[in-house]
Amino acid sequence: MSHRPAEHGDGRVVAAFDVDGTLTTRDCVRPFLELLGGRRSILAALARVPHRTLGAAVRLDRDRMKDVVVGGVYAGRSVDQVDAEGRAFADVVFDTMLRPDMLARLRWHQSMGHRTVIVSASLRSYVDPLAASLGVERALCTDVMSAAGRYLGSLDGPNCRAAEKVVRLRAWLAAEQLDDVPIWAYGDSAGDRDMLAAAHHPVWVKGTTVTAVPREEQG
Repeated sequence: MSHRPAEHGDGRVVAAFDVDGTLTTRDCVRPFLELLGGRRSILAALARVPHRTLGAAVRLDRDRMKDVVVGGVYAGRSVDQVDAEGRAFADVVFDTMLRPDMLARLRWHQSMGHRTVIVSASLRSYVDPLAASLGVERALCTDVMSAAGRYLGSLDGPNCRAAEKVVRLRAWLAAEQLDDVPIWAYGDSAGDRDMLAAAHHPVWVKGTTVTAVPREEQG
């Protein structure tokens, strides 16, 4: 069920949320890939381009490895079919994987009329419908290249983690004429540290329970 942001309040404040481990209790990428093609599809993706797989493993390059695995599982699949699977998976995430404390914090931002956005390395196929269900205005996330209604074998642009999160968020802020507005950011991993460092109100959520209303706003 969608929850639309309040029409009143301060629309010149932005709250940016990571997904995996921040809004959710667990990683979502691997379960979705397994839903699409089973565990064997991940092994097949790794074997499909062994030189790239080996290079990513040797360099401990998470972004290149994700390109190999996600691109390989998506390759050749119908965009419409994957998007349908994504919508169904987003319903599962919404119903069973959301952190109650973070959902409450998101609802507080929305009740205040703040602009809310997801900035995540999770995949557009399910992040877009999840954002819609949460009433989040925009999802900035990782996607896979497609042509003629079918997915190709590589990511569409950089993986949306680390410094790329800041790049995507700043581009969205500029497009919305929201430069120099107060930014709240929520994350739980090394891939979120750049976004947190760029925010006025960074909130590290790993290993803690986040209050529904920020303590500095309680009175």
